[in-house]
Amino acid sequence: MKTHTKLLIAMAAAAGWAVPMSQAVAGIDATVGDWSLDISGNVNGFYVGNSCDSANGNTVVVNGLACTGDNSSSVRNGLLPAAIVFSAKTRQDDLDVGVTIGFYPGINSTAEGVAGANSGGNPVALGTPGIDARQAFFTFGDASWGSVKIGRDIGLFAKDAILDDMTLLGMGTAAGNAAPGNTSLGRIGLGYIYTDWEPQITYTTANYNGFSASAGIFQPLDAGDYTRHTSPQFQAEVSYAWGDPKTDSLTGKVWLDVVTQQYQLPSGITVPAGASSSINGTAGDAGVKLDYAGFEGVLYGYYGSGVGTTGLYLLATSAGGEKRDSDGGYVQASYKYNKLKVGLSYGISELKLASDEVEAGNTELKSNSSGVVGLYYSLTKSVTLVGEFIDTKAKAWGGNSATEKDYALGGILFF
Repeated sequence: MKTHTKLLIAMAAAAGWAVPMSQAVAGIDATVGDWSLDISGNVNGFYVGNSCDSANGNTVVVNGLACTGDNSSSVRNGLLPAAIVFSAKTRQDDLDVGVTIGFYPGINSTAEGVAGANSGGNPVALGTPGIDARQAFFTFGDASWGSVKIGRDIGLFAKDAILDDMTLLGMGTAAGNAAPGNTSLGRIGLGYIYTDWEPQITYTTANYNGFSASAGIFQPLDAGDYTRHTSPQFQAEVSYAWGDPKTDSLTGKVWLDVVTQQYQLPSGITVPAGASSSINGTAGDAGVKLDYAGFEGVLYGYYGSGVGTTGLYLLATSAGGEKRDSDGGYVQASYKYNKLKVGLSYGISELKLASDEVEAGNTELKSNSSGVVGLYYSLTKSVTLVGEFIDTKAKAWGGNSATEKDYALGGILFF
């Protein structure tokens, strides 16, 4: 059974979904009775310096991801928190059975808040980091027909977008650098909507010559005041991967995802004039990744209506209860020579105005974008040293904008 931490490791090794895990760091394996046990994870840390535009009336971008005000420096986690993931698998009654529980602590102290362990940072004496218990699921199935997953794990929509993001090993846009929390943003909200880790019941087909598909029901998410849910969220993906990195010079994959759910105003809430008490929010995405003789390219895009930006169903509606459309994507290119990988990427996420919102003087977010230059050096098969420069820009509909420049130096160890 491949845990998603191992998939992250595979991406770190510049591998795709079809690459055998033996080509990545395999974790710590043992056999106890009928069960095969595995422990895997990572630890990372970075020094990050950032430069922010001054805070004034022209740099106000509500929900923008570029900082304003004082510059800052920190020692912090990157896009990945640290992780330790426990997995076990066995064969029972002609079924492959597995279980995974994953804990993801940060190195920075966090403040208590609605986001739990992923709330904002709290850099004061006697602080403590949080632990994000984002994985707890079991699976059963067979290679002939596929598998069923029940529990909490990474979502399907936009999953490949983050797993193929080169800043997964590094920092990307820092976010909250003066008081860092468990993770940075990478390219979350700057080229893709965060896939998230959600309670789910998901079926994945067997692999048919590179083709596979998954579909599942998920815990529906709130969208502002819309907190009533009478049906589950639905996500699905279809993908095709080709080539063997051991024998083929060209390998790649393509994928399509969809997410949709209904969200409703709870009983007793007055429906704003002209608004609906029930809204459907749906988004789709598509991507392609190609690898050829050390070169790698990724092209990704998405479009949604009533889904929001940065996180699923965040900023999905106006204050008056009208849907907002959103779109975005990123392009990435890299080249690896011996132990050094050099990468360039650019991405943007846009949030449209709802029908009851006006552009003039509006400080609400129009777009978040960033460009990243990254250097990734494989010091050993487990340790990667990282250097990145990130230029982030936030724009408002009324013309305001803010720019943030970050540089990050550090490293990550997988086991």
